[in-house]
Amino acid sequence: MGHSNSSSPSKRGHVRQWRLLDLVTGVFFFLVVLFFVMVFTPLGDSLAASGRQTLLLSGADSRHRHQLVEAVETAGRGVEACPADTADYMPCEDPRLNSQLSREMNYYRERHCPRPEESPLCLIPPPNGYRVPVPWPESLHKIWHSNMPYNKIADRKGHQGWMKLEGQHFIFPGGGTMFPDGAEQYIEKLGQYIPISGGVLRTALDMGCGVASFGGFMLSHNILTMSFAPRDSHKAQIQFALERGIPAFVAMLGTRRLPFPAFGFDLVHCSRCLIPFTAYNASYFIEVDRLLRPGGYLVISGPPVQWHKQDKEWSDLQAVARILCYELIAVDGNTVIWKKPAGETCLPNENEFGLQLCDESDDPSQAWYFKLKKCVSRTSVKGDYAIGVIPKWPERLTATPPRSTLLKNGVDLFEADTKRWVRRVAHYKNYLKTKLGTQFVRNVMDMNALFGGFAAALKSDPVWVMNVVPAEKPPTLDVIFDRGLIGVYHDWCEPFSTYPRSYDLIHVASIESLIKDPASGKNRCSLVDLMVEIDRMLRPEGTVVVRDAPEVIDKVARISGAVRWKPTIYDKEPESHGREKILVATKTLWQL
Repeated sequence: MGHSNSSSPSKRGHVRQWRLLDLVTGVFFFLVVLFFVMVFTPLGDSLAASGRQTLLLSGADSRHRHQLVEAVETAGRGVEACPADTADYMPCEDPRLNSQLSREMNYYRERHCPRPEESPLCLIPPPNGYRVPVPWPESLHKIWHSNMPYNKIADRKGHQGWMKLEGQHFIFPGGGTMFPDGAEQYIEKLGQYIPISGGVLRTALDMGCGVASFGGFMLSHNILTMSFAPRDSHKAQIQFALERGIPAFVAMLGTRRLPFPAFGFDLVHCSRCLIPFTAYNASYFIEVDRLLRPGGYLVISGPPVQWHKQDKEWSDLQAVARILCYELIAVDGNTVIWKKPAGETCLPNENEFGLQLCDESDDPSQAWYFKLKKCVSRTSVKGDYAIGVIPKWPERLTATPPRSTLLKNGVDLFEADTKRWVRRVAHYKNYLKTKLGTQFVRNVMDMNALFGGFAAALKSDPVWVMNVVPAEKPPTLDVIFDRGLIGVYHDWCEPFSTYPRSYDLIHVASIESLIKDPASGKNRCSLVDLMVEIDRMLRPEGTVVVRDAPEVIDKVARISGAVRWKPTIYDKEPESHGREKILVATKTLWQL
C-alpha cells in the first residue's frame, strides 16, 4: 500500500494559521521599525516636512490659487490657518527644499524662494503657549521659553554662556564661544584698540552671530549692529536674537553679495564665524572689504587667527590684508584687528591671489541677487564718507549724508523728507493708536524706507528699525547707512529673510508701489500675498501702519479682515498734502 502525498485537513489548517501569524508578526515588526525611523532619524523629519508641504500646497494649483487670491482681495474671504508644524516656516530658507541644491560655496544655504503659485496661502500660527514677548530691555537677558521651545543651543552652548533654560525662561548671560566670560568684557578689551565709545563708530556687522549677544551689548555704546547668520544646524539662533530685541537677519555669505550697500559698516566683526575668507581667490575677504567703510575696522576672533594646525590659513589671511593695505592694529591671542585705509583703494598690480580692482563701471552697491565679484571695489567715489570725516553719532543722523549728493536734487529731497517724517511720527504718536513710544514696540520695520526718515524720527524711542529699500526703487540704502541707520535691499514680491513673529510694528508708505512694475505700472505680484507675508513677520498683538491713496487703503482694510487683523482708518496729518489715508491695524493673538 503506497504513501499518500496529500496532507490531512487538520494539518493544512495549522499551516494556514502559522502563515497568518507570521504575516501579522511581520507587519507588527515593520510598523515598529517604521516608528523608530520616523521619530529618531532624519528620514522621518524629511517625510514629515514633505507631508507638511503637501498640506500647505494642497489644492494650490495656479488656477485655484488665483481664484482664492481674487476672493480674498475683492470679497474679503478669510485666509485659513497653516498647519501647526509650520509655526517657524521661512519660505526662502526651507532646509527641506534647499538641501537638494549644490553645496559649492554654500549655495544651498542662500535664499531660494518658491514660485508664487507654489507658495502657501495661509496664516502661520504661533506655537502652543505663545505669549506676548518680554519687553525691552529685560528681553536682552531673558525671553519666554514657550515662544520658541528649542533647547538645542542651550544644551550645546550653555557652558559657553550663550543661553540656558531656567523655569519658564531662556536666560542669556551674554557669553559666546570666543567670549565665554561675557560680551561686555570682550567689548571692553576691543575698546583698547578701536574707538568703541565716543560716536566715531556707529554701524557694525556681526557675521555668524550666534544669539547676537555681541550686537546686543554694543547697543550700550550707541553702536547699531546688524547680526546675521544662516538657518543652519543651530536652527533658531536669529530667531532668539530677534525675540531678545536685537537687530538680526537671516543670511549666508555664499555665492552672492550680501544685500547691503557698499562701504556702509564702520565695523565688521567675526567671532568664530568660520568663514573661509581667503578661499575662492579671497572672494569673501573682498566682500567684507566692499561692505567696510574706508577707515573702518575688521575684527576676527577664532580660527584661523593663531589657531592650532591652521598656520597656512592664518598666513593667507594676513597676506590678503597686506595686499589691500589694511593696517594691522593688534593681534591679541586669537583675535586680530585691522583698519581699512581711509583713502583710495590700495592694490599692487601683481599679487599671489590675483586680486585686481573692479572696472570703473562696476556699481559696488548693487547687491540684490548679485553674484560675488573676484575684484576689489573702488572707493574713490564722490563724497566724504570715511571714518574720521563723516560726522560722529548722533550728529550724522541729521547731517546731510555725503552720498545723497549723488542723487538728482538729493540734498533738497533729503531735507524735505526728514522734516516730513518728524511731523508724521509726531502725529502717529499723538493721534493714532500705534503704540510707538511704549514698551510694546521694540523691533520695527519700514518696508519702503527711502532715506530712513521714519526711523530717524524715532531716535528718542527704545526701538531699532529695519529699513528696507525695495530692489525696484532708487538705491538709497547707502544714504541710510551714512546716517548711522541700518537696513537691507529686498523685493517685496518675495518673502523676507526672517522668522515668523519677528516685528512689533511694520510701517509702509505707498504699499501698492511695492508690487507694481515701475515701467509698466502693472502688478508684478498680489497685494494679498504681500499682506500674508506681513502677517507672517508680525508678532501677535503687533501693529501695522499703512499710508496710501483712499482706494488702496480700502482694499488693504478689506484684506486686513481676511487675515484676522483689526483695522482702523484715519485721515492724514493736517499739514500733509495729497490724498493719503492711514490704516492702523492690530494683529490678533489666535491659536489653532
